[in-house]
Amino acid sequence: MTNEVKIFSGSSNTALAESIAKHFGIPLGKSSLSRFSDGEFQPSFEESVRGCDVFIIQSTFPPTDNLFELLLMVDAAKRASAKRIVAVLPYFGFARQDRKDQPRVPIGSKLVANMLTAAGVSRVMTMDLHADQIQGFFEVPVDHLYGSAVFSEAIRELNLPNLIMASPDMGGSKRAYAYAKHLETDVVVCYKQRKKANKVDKMFLIGDVEGKDVLLVDDMIDTAGTLTKAADIMAEKGASSVRAICTHPILSGEAYERIENSKLTELLVTDTIPLKRQSDKIRVVSVAELFAKVIYKVHNYESISSYFIF
Repeated sequence: MTNEVKIFSGSSNTALAESIAKHFGIPLGKSSLSRFSDGEFQPSFEESVRGCDVFIIQSTFPPTDNLFELLLMVDAAKRASAKRIVAVLPYFGFARQDRKDQPRVPIGSKLVANMLTAAGVSRVMTMDLHADQIQGFFEVPVDHLYGSAVFSEAIRELNLPNLIMASPDMGGSKRAYAYAKHLETDVVVCYKQRKKANKVDKMFLIGDVEGKDVLLVDDMIDTAGTLTKAADIMAEKGASSVRAICTHPILSGEAYERIENSKLTELLVTDTIPLKRQSDKIRVVSVAELFAKVIYKVHNYESISSYFIF
């Protein structure tokens, strides 16, 4: 038996998977997806994976077909006698359902963890989980990478003279403080109130941004309501410029329109989720090389602690 590495892609983010394989130095593994007339689908590997370390790259953003396709691919690899099966989820869907925040609701991220484990994953690799405790939902090792590993250099290249980090809500303040400590800057935080999901009712700024180059930081951007409202408040309070970095560009609903009409100068995102369309205000920083390096380290049982920037 060999201990060969094979990298395969689900259908959610083939471009990222191809780039990861290229940086790793091997071609992307051959697989196919057959569909029945009623919508049922069946993935299959078109080459042997027996005795191999199999890395399956699939971001699990909606629709849930992406998640189920990953589960089927893991099951197929297990039944084809792969040595190890690593689920690489650049974006881990259902991560916002990490606790019971009201009666009679599920803990979706725990359910996803259970399904991946039941399907047969040996390990999980992901980036910027919405909640760190999700790592504890798994009974297999989890490599939790951070967007800061690719964003830190991009921030330095901006060369902002009066940089200050900002969080669009209280929940993201820990992330903003981590960036601020690393970059030796101050922090401001927005306090928001919501009456229902994806809609901000009120927002207040805690801190002074007058004459500052504000850099908002968050793990994901969905409808862009919170982020653009925070950017507009920063501008109203006298900020010289307002930019944002968000690892996962979900960008649903009116997100693109809100970004275009906001006071944001620029939005930096990664390619964990492919953009639905291009925008002059959105710049993509690739995570492909980072994932390729970590895959190499995991395959060779080497330490990956150097890739946990902050």
